[in-house]
Amino acid sequence: METLLVRERYKVVRVMDSREDYAFAEAVDILDREMHGCLLNVYEGPLLRQYLPCFDKLSVHPAFQGMFLEGESLVAVFADCTGTPIDRIFYLGDNHSWRDRLYYAGELFWQVLNLADLPPEVACALLLSENVLVDQVNRQLRLRFHTVPLTGMNDRETAYLAADQARKILRPRKSSPREELEFLDLLERGGIAGPVQMYALWRTWGEKIQGAYEALEKKNFVRRWCSILLGRIKRRLARRKER
Repeated sequence: METLLVRERYKVVRVMDSREDYAFAEAVDILDREMHGCLLNVYEGPLLRQYLPCFDKLSVHPAFQGMFLEGESLVAVFADCTGTPIDRIFYLGDNHSWRDRLYYAGELFWQVLNLADLPPEVACALLLSENVLVDQVNRQLRLRFHTVPLTGMNDRETAYLAADQARKILRPRKSSPREELEFLDLLERGGIAGPVQMYALWRTWGEKIQGAYEALEKKNFVRRWCSILLGRIKRRLARRKER
């Protein structure tokens, strides 16, 4: 197979997405002594004009390595990142501890806050499930720059997608205290203005949820489950009043 070089510098290893006027590929920077991997997002036609101003705004982002025109294509280069897609880590029936769940939820919301200055079409693409990567070895959550073309995005859509990913991490469980369920209710309701508001909400509720779990741990088995049951009854009554 013929080796594909982009700008005589980026050796394409694998094309991972290809559609009209867009392609996404893993590559290696052959001019880099360490031969680090990178990600190439290639836009053509009307997408070139749409995304050129978007990437002009990414110059300060640590993952952004540059952009250039190659023929009739716009190429945006980003650092590669490793991890497992969130859907393969957090799923129905997983056995993560509450401490791990709160930790990774915090990692997610911190990443969401860092999206506040990005164009919504880019920020929303990073929050698609395939791009939310969990590195359990290094205990990190990363967002991969597979900036698939999206239209009609705004800050509320960014918050909505972030809430969807958060609900996977903090999904309701038998052991969930009332505070965690109420936070999930807020996420499901939507209406959060954007990434900054989403992070502020987590800062408030994250502490409440952690405190609730710690309080439950201090109780014996019977009192713990009585507290959980009482919390569910109070939540149900509160939701009825809201209706």
